[in-house]
Amino acid sequence: MSKWTERMTDLIKSVGGFAKANKPVAEAFHTLETATRADGILDAKTHELIALAVAVTTRCDGCITAHAAAAKKAGASKAEISAALGTAIALNAGAAYVYSARALEAFEEL
Repeated sequence: MSKWTERMTDLIKSVGGFAKANKPVAEAFHTLETATRADGILDAKTHELIALAVAVTTRCDGCITAHAAAAKKAGASKAEISAALGTAIALNAGAAYVYSARALEAFEEL
């Protein structure tokens, strides 16, 4: 079994355990996730490409696991995944650039 397949199995177990321990929060999270798809403006593939790029920028292995699988299921190609991840890389670089300016401002003010 590959490490990502194993991670998916572990993720399902762990979130299932959390759902039993804190049902209201688990239900609220599920409602929030469902609400992101409710209006149908984004098709499933686009939704998952965005989610995967965000998962990378937030460094969430569980999110990467779930959304990579969902993107594949929604028909995303490797080229589409790579393009979305390229956007995530650029965004992280941009955020570091902006926050570097903020760090210099803080240094100068303090």
